Amino acid sequence: MPGGMPGGELRPLLARGPPGPGRRRRRRRAAGAAVLLVQALERAAYFGVAANLVLYLNGANFHWAGQQASRAALVFLGASYLLAPVGGWLADVYLGRYRAVALSLLLYLAASGLLPATAFPDGRRSFCGEVPTVPLTPACPRPPCPLASPSPYCAPTLYAALLLLGLAASSIRTNLTSFGADQVMVLGRDATRRFFNWFYWSINLGAVLSLLVVAFIQQNISFLVGYSIPVGCVGLAFFIFLFATPIFITKPPTGSQVSSMLKLAFRNYCPRLWCPRSARDPQGARLLPDQRSPQAGASPREDVANFQVLVKVLPVMVTLVPYWMVYFQMQSTYVLQGLHLHIPNIFPGSPINSSVDLRTQGSSYKIPEAWLLLANVVVVLLLVPLKDHLIDPFLVRRKLLPSALQKMALGMFFGFTSVIVAGVLEMERLHYIHQNETVTQQIGLDQYYAASLSIAWQIPQYLLIGISEIFASIPGLEFAYSEAPRSMQGAIMGIFFGLSGVGSLLGSSLVALLSLPGGWLHCPEDFGNINNCRMDLYFFLLAGIQAVTGLLFAWIAGRYERAAQGPASQGSATRDRG
Repeated sequence: MPGGMPGGELRPLLARGPPGPGRRRRRRRAAGAAVLLVQALERAAYFGVAANLVLYLNGANFHWAGQQASRAALVFLGASYLLAPVGGWLADVYLGRYRAVALSLLLYLAASGLLPATAFPDGRRSFCGEVPTVPLTPACPRPPCPLASPSPYCAPTLYAALLLLGLAASSIRTNLTSFGADQVMVLGRDATRRFFNWFYWSINLGAVLSLLVVAFIQQNISFLVGYSIPVGCVGLAFFIFLFATPIFITKPPTGSQVSSMLKLAFRNYCPRLWCPRSARDPQGARLLPDQRSPQAGASPREDVANFQVLVKVLPVMVTLVPYWMVYFQMQSTYVLQGLHLHIPNIFPGSPINSSVDLRTQGSSYKIPEAWLLLANVVVVLLLVPLKDHLIDPFLVRRKLLPSALQKMALGMFFGFTSVIVAGVLEMERLHYIHQNETVTQQIGLDQYYAASLSIAWQIPQYLLIGISEIFASIPGLEFAYSEAPRSMQGAIMGIFFGLSGVGSLLGSSLVALLSLPGGWLHCPEDFGNINNCRMDLYFFLLAGIQAVTGLLFAWIAGRYERAAQGPASQGSATRDRG
């Protein structure tokens, strides 16, 4: 049996006897490396599912309309972030992080298997039934168009698979982050900071594998093979996680103080006119922590202290929401913009002919549009090691290393510049369209009327959003983990990821609002194209929102850091951040 540690923690099964400092450090690094490898494989599976999901559902197997396929992709993306607090809460209260990650990987494996199962005829008939015999109607020649028909083929099975995948991915995103930090935390604060750098690097390493290999196979060869690879990645991640169990530090569920903390705060701070008398003491006075009877678990005083931490941390994370609105443009409007720029063939020597059937002419394979995300990913892969080994040590030696909040503000600035560059490019693209400098290109089964301007002009905006990730997302993870009390780490990490999902949905909602008649993105005569829309104004609107909230963030972050450096910060030392 593993030996006990303070707080109910479990020593690694391989920790027999008193190991020397060097041996313990190697074991902690091995445990952290195992977590990083699991994260890379899980992210490869995630991007393998998401990269061409719209193309899969819009293809010949299912014939979903473009808006139906886009909605399904949005459900998956939103669920994979918005359900993060659920996974964090379950780990805190019932499962512990180790079991939460293990069970999430099992769920991931089962749900991801449904996608390749529906990629061949017998599998589709088994899970979805026979294909409806209703003939496909031609595209609407001009507005007004009739409403879309009934539920698309195989919708219950596919939506169930996507929701389960979203739940599994969100639980892993929340719990694996904290679980990995637990493995190296005993090595010091600097080791924890470096772990978050390399954790984010592993995320992007998985994305490179998925975008380079899986996205190309799915678009140009076979969705059956393309969706089988994510299943293999999850299976391998699960095996590595179990194999590394003997060297992991595991912590049992300690319970979440969120519910009791909020109830106590409600009793203490609820206005007299709003709260029933039963919520107070018999004399109607507010209940103070030191007036309560002892109870098992955390004391009321700790509940109040944790509530005060939550009140300070939440405004910081909420003001990051507009940044997430900008960040997720690279998976939505940046993609839409790229489809309307000239995309070259993978093999430059082959003639570009939009009428060529890409399924039969290998030499006319188009560069997958998803590859533009590589510009974002590569900058992260290159800059994280540079930052970890050169920039940060240089700044630490000179005591110039900015705080996590200062880095997050810098990340917002780079996000702002990315969306400004996207808006300027869109203005230039529209200029080409109005000058009739266009090309017709085939992407999958769809034709796009694009500007002759090369898609390579999108690279700067992807590079800038990648730089913004390094300064906003990585320090954001570190901030959420380090500032949370131990009993609330899962919940607060879940809130952090959940708010990023809120940013994604708010950006999509803004697109939907501006797509109404009279809006900048309302151009029904294009049937899904954007050549008569004003998406440049949408980008500039996002930039304005980011600029205003960036100033608000700077003010809130300044107050937070001043409070942390003041006398009030002495009380925070009593919080257990183990």
